[in-house]
Amino acid sequence: TTPTVPAPQPGDADGPPPTPPTAPTHAPDGDSDDDALEGRVLVDRPGHDKPDVRARRMAAERDQRRPIITPWLRDRDEARATVRWAVGYAGHVTGYHAARTPLYGLRLALRAPRGLYRLTSGTVRWTFDLDARPLRVHAVDRKDHDAYLKLMAERNDRVRARLLVTGIALSGAGLAAAAVTAAGGLTQAIALAALVLALGWLGTPTDKRILDTAVVSTKAPKLTSEIVVRALSALGIAEINKAVAKGGSGITFPAPITRDGPGWRAEVDLPYGVTATDIMERRDRLASGLRRPLGCVWPEPAHDQHAGRLVLWVGDQDMNQVKPVPGPLAKPTTTIDLFKPVPFGTDQRGRPVTVELMYANALIGAMPGMGKTFAMRVLALAAALDPTAELRVFELKGTGDLSPLEKVAHQYASGQDDETLARCLAALREVRKDLERRSKTIAGLPKDLCPENKVIPALTGKRSLGLYPSVFILDECQNLFAHPEFGEEAAKLAIDIIKLGRALGVILLLATQRPDKDSLPTGVSANVGLRFCLRVMGQLENDMILGTSSYKNGIRATTLTKRDKGIGYLAGEADDPQIVRTYYIDGPAADRIAERARALRKAAGTLTGHAIGEDSTPTTGDDGATLLDDIAAVLLPGEDKVWSETIVTRLAELRPAAYGAWADLDPAAKAKHLAAALKPHGITTSQVWGQDENGRGANRRGVHAEHIHNALNPTGDRAR
Repeated sequence: TTPTVPAPQPGDADGPPPTPPTAPTHAPDGDSDDDALEGRVLVDRPGHDKPDVRARRMAAERDQRRPIITPWLRDRDEARATVRWAVGYAGHVTGYHAARTPLYGLRLALRAPRGLYRLTSGTVRWTFDLDARPLRVHAVDRKDHDAYLKLMAERNDRVRARLLVTGIALSGAGLAAAAVTAAGGLTQAIALAALVLALGWLGTPTDKRILDTAVVSTKAPKLTSEIVVRALSALGIAEINKAVAKGGSGITFPAPITRDGPGWRAEVDLPYGVTATDIMERRDRLASGLRRPLGCVWPEPAHDQHAGRLVLWVGDQDMNQVKPVPGPLAKPTTTIDLFKPVPFGTDQRGRPVTVELMYANALIGAMPGMGKTFAMRVLALAAALDPTAELRVFELKGTGDLSPLEKVAHQYASGQDDETLARCLAALREVRKDLERRSKTIAGLPKDLCPENKVIPALTGKRSLGLYPSVFILDECQNLFAHPEFGEEAAKLAIDIIKLGRALGVILLLATQRPDKDSLPTGVSANVGLRFCLRVMGQLENDMILGTSSYKNGIRATTLTKRDKGIGYLAGEADDPQIVRTYYIDGPAADRIAERARALRKAAGTLTGHAIGEDSTPTTGDDGATLLDDIAAVLLPGEDKVWSETIVTRLAELRPAAYGAWADLDPAAKAKHLAAALKPHGITTSQVWGQDENGRGANRRGVHAEHIHNALNPTGDRAR
């Protein structure tokens, strides 16, 4: 019906109501003139006045059409995995029972006498109608002669017919026995075996089985709408409780609950005002309502629908109980192109998850022992399998977790000492400087070669341009960023690389086990595009890795348990964070992959630096001069001791491109930066006496000229 505003009636006591100011004075288009004459104003247009074909067509296009072919058949990897599972399952069951065939035969032979007894006794009872005897006895006890005579007549009729059937059956059995006796030994053996099997089957007790269980079933109960509604009603959400109180009319299922991989998938339209995020925030309570382990229950929003559409996937098995797999990187034929998605892991449904490293940076965070380094190893080995990429690997834990990459890395260092940290800082400076060269190179290229002003695959093959992918891997980065001397500059360099390197082919991969504001600079965590957070203990750490408000929106790595190693939330790859279990590559497998990567690079001629034994210590001068050469050049004749801030000022004047950023620092920061740069050369700064431009003397941090000359000329055969 169409709501209307009624016209005034003559009998109204209060007189005619005032005319609404918005009421039209004439009938709108498509409305009848009679309605206007009657004084009625149409509120809703009747849907049957004019067929709007265009509106119906657009509505049909917006409808979600279910696929004709089930999704797992359209996905080659998922179809292959399903077929592989089915074949493996059938093979296991067949082999299991085949190995126990003698046991099953013996079991049936032992039960055959019982089966013969049950067959004989059952035949006798049926033939002579012994099952009806209690009725006749009951009639005798009641002295009901009519009922007794009627029952006896029925019994006699049954027995006569059944005796005929039994006689025919026995005659047939006798003829069959005579035929088998006259046949050969093989026929007799087969007949005897069949008879024993049949009698053994008849003699099997009801509470026992013939075949053993080849596969112990841990199958979860089928997910139904009643179970889902029951679980939702246990979350303590007022609107859901109201809907349940009304018979569940506010909770609907737009699609049937179906099998989806190793679990059940349900789409739920929540009551008005309830969002999928509200459910995700209560995932633990939802798992309790479903009576399933927490690792089996994964609610998520429907990305292409309204905010109240929930996609609930309930697995048959806890995600951490599934055996981890090494993934495609372990296959001998796998090669990687960093301009294409890189294999990273699987989601809760076992589907492959990839990440796009090119034009992005990655941050991995977790508490110790939850699989952070293994996740970094997957990305690092993927980068190593691209022979065009140049790798700089700094493992600041010192345990050699990334040591297989030493075979392919242009620069490599492992340790927690200041010397290793200083080398890492120097490498960051080199990469930051290389960004300037790359930007100038791209700016000078013709538009037909570089239409988007960024590194593209066609440019990486031109080695002379130096625009190949450059991957900087920094594990346990908190040891560098929290360093009292190196941390400030390292953070600034990392932020510059993240912001500027995306289009220039530079990729920064960071991993930390202490994601807090002191160990992970805010500028770093705020600008990284890819984030992977394994188990953490608090909301602050969760949001430092995954982004602000992630915890509030239900993306909580704090709900992961100690057993969820290698499982975390991946943000930045898809529209919404997704749960991922990284591929498991242990040490021996990593060594094999690194050997393949080295062979690929050797064939491509891209092995450089540390991988071939060359000294890959970063240089600061455009002509190859080292920092020591530059310091020696700015020392005045007769100067024995010079303040660090004075040396930095002179270096900035000598090479603005290399040292210009140091010139804007305060004197104390200049001294710290110079001390950090000299540490890899074994030179330390100390308090030295000097005078400023006004002639006032003071003790400040400085350098002994003798130390510089000795480092440049350790054998004494070079003139000072």
